[in-house]
Amino acid sequence: MDANTFVALLRGINVGGKNKLPMKDLAEMFAAAGCHDVRTYIQSGNVVFTAAPKVADRLPSLIAARIEKACGYHTPVVMRTVEQLAAVVAHNPFLATEAALESLHVLFLADRPSPSRIATLDPDRSPPDTFVVRGREVFLCLPNGVARSKLTNAYFDSQLATTSTGRNWRTVTTLLGMMLGQSRATRKRPEA
Repeated sequence: MDANTFVALLRGINVGGKNKLPMKDLAEMFAAAGCHDVRTYIQSGNVVFTAAPKVADRLPSLIAARIEKACGYHTPVVMRTVEQLAAVVAHNPFLATEAALESLHVLFLADRPSPSRIATLDPDRSPPDTFVVRGREVFLCLPNGVARSKLTNAYFDSQLATTSTGRNWRTVTTLLGMMLGQSRATRKRPEA
């Protein structure tokens, strides 16, 4: 795995006709910020790229500011390294259950919540939906779908005092595959 491979997960892009942002424009923002091998996945703000750690550290605030200037709205940017996303895929607690993969989702948190904040979460808020908080992720099992669940971004953001952005399990695993593929391509690139 290439330690300089990252994924940026933007919240609320191109959802329900709001916060429109062409992925080509988004990719150009990342390239202009010093990122390489920039690729997007679907229209909801998923960007896989390589960057020096110094560049990556400033990206969430830099990209959010550029989007606000160009488009007139604020959108949070949450990032993970390839190692961090691989750990998410390897440690989803619902994979060991009978849960359908279509019911699995992950909320990626900008900050690690404190144990006292996690303790405020109501496990019976939205039956039969269930969740597990691990590190900076909330793993969700939503048998009736996202639209019917009360386990929303707004709920977790307010309870955990952070910002979240969610992805379905298929998107999570696809992004990891893109990151791993990009890592192999980067290692095999011949010297110029």
